[in-house]
Amino acid sequence: MTDQQGAGEKGLDPMELSRTMASIAERSQRIVSEFVSRQAADSGLGLADPLNIGEAFLEMTRRLMADPTKLVQAQMNLWQDYMNLWQATARRMMGVPAEPIAEPAPGDRRFRDPAWQENEVFDFIKQSYLLTARWLQSTVREVDGLDEKTAQKVDFYTRQFVDALAPSNFVLTNPEVLRATVESGGENLVKGLQNLLEDLERGKGRLNIRMTDLDAFRIGQNIAVTPGKVVFQNDLMQLLQYEPTTETVHRRPLLIIPPWINKFYILDLREKNSFIKWAVDQGHTVFVISWVNPDEALAEKSFEDYMAEGPLAALDAMERATGEREANVIGYCLGGTLLACTLAYMAAKRDRRVVSATYLTTMIDFSEPGELGVFIDEEQLKALEARMNEKGYLDGSAMATTFNMLRANDLIWSFVVNNYLLGKDPFPFDLLYWNADSTRMPAAMHSFYLRKMYHENLLPQPGGITLKGVPLDLTRIKTPTFILSTREDHIAPWTSTYKATQLYSGPVRFVLAASGHIAGIVNPPAAEKYQYWTNDELPESPEAWLEGATPHPGSWWPEWGKWIKKFGGGKVRARRPGDRDLPVLEDAPGSYVKVRA
Repeated sequence: MTDQQGAGEKGLDPMELSRTMASIAERSQRIVSEFVSRQAADSGLGLADPLNIGEAFLEMTRRLMADPTKLVQAQMNLWQDYMNLWQATARRMMGVPAEPIAEPAPGDRRFRDPAWQENEVFDFIKQSYLLTARWLQSTVREVDGLDEKTAQKVDFYTRQFVDALAPSNFVLTNPEVLRATVESGGENLVKGLQNLLEDLERGKGRLNIRMTDLDAFRIGQNIAVTPGKVVFQNDLMQLLQYEPTTETVHRRPLLIIPPWINKFYILDLREKNSFIKWAVDQGHTVFVISWVNPDEALAEKSFEDYMAEGPLAALDAMERATGEREANVIGYCLGGTLLACTLAYMAAKRDRRVVSATYLTTMIDFSEPGELGVFIDEEQLKALEARMNEKGYLDGSAMATTFNMLRANDLIWSFVVNNYLLGKDPFPFDLLYWNADSTRMPAAMHSFYLRKMYHENLLPQPGGITLKGVPLDLTRIKTPTFILSTREDHIAPWTSTYKATQLYSGPVRFVLAASGHIAGIVNPPAAEKYQYWTNDELPESPEAWLEGATPHPGSWWPEWGKWIKKFGGGKVRARRPGDRDLPVLEDAPGSYVKVRA
């Protein structure tokens, strides 16, 4: 008996299949009940269309039907493409080489299996899909008369629809899945159904796709393991101070403010890719804010509370821990937005403790927020606020789903195929483990952030936002600034983050790294990956900046390292947690980071 035959017979064992299906039926009934209960609760909040998609597509349809000639022309173009594809496929079936009519975009990993190219049938299926997808998306993009917001929403959700219907997502039109089904006698599909049920159970009736082996990592054991101590804490954060690895350190300590939409250990995944460890090894006394994972008890915590109990409290604590009043500060993503607010507040108070500011993929001007803007309008904000007010917070899964939709093929459908159709378990991957470790958002803070910044874009306007009674004016910030953005960022588009270069009054250095919001930041020099661009000039246009920029191979970390040394303030003997007035509370990474949503 061959291994393949054995696999097939094992997959078709009727007793085993019967037991498996009985278990599946029992679990499915419970999951469906949970789903129905959840839907009923949502309906009670009046959330029949919380994303306001229906009205956008209705408006698009009205505009489209107003110009039937254009629609007929688009239909004719599609049929012409199909005719060309049929002719090319017929030539291939007769053994005559034929150039493809439609090809996947570079980097599209859905069609990597050789059968998509070598088998005429699957090549036809692939090209038919690509032609239809291209036609559908171009047709809705070319509809005249839509306002920018509606056009963006229609385009985004059309892409979601197109991605969902890819032939790679279905058993009978995915050659790799068909091959696995034949070879295993359907065992892959049974195992995939079990994986699906496990994900539904973990999400309490909502699909919570497992992107990595969730049992492969333990915070503080094989992830987030850079040695350090918790030296301060309050309701919103724990302050971590890391053990030095050099005999002397820069006199001024370094504070890192991560986003509280995710957890800080994206900067401390493992030794080989930990920015925190690298900074410690460069002779910095590194402090990091580890934000709390809030529940309903913190529902009223505001954005100004995050400023007062976050960076301002951290600066006070750092002075007690080191004896140094001045510090260098890094803000990542939302942590950078908070850093800008804090510096504007400190400028009004004539508080000059921050000697340099580094912003990593940070939005300051939200006039062009990219595809995240699809989720921000008055109707959606009202629905979101109703949901948050019901619980006191926004559940972490909601934010995770939003971010995953920005790259649906990579972060949703690839796992649907792997987990549910191929019946495989996902690989252990530290970054995806972090991505799955979502956090909640306090209702008051998150509503303020989305309304005042994303929706109304008040932060760049002098006096547009007031925190702790102080109107903020970013143009009063004279702190030397390093802005790092990433070229393929879907969350904070670099052409939008660049706008901050025109706001601050102090010296600004802008650097653009390759890759995206996470991989472009977590790029250690030893990996020798990607590249970055520099330009000493800061023209108003980001495109003009890039045109005059110089590319450099590898990581941006050393470039920042050279810049930050200028603000180190000389060298002093290395300082350890607990040396001065702040006693050690517990080992890093602390207890706040271990609370799961």
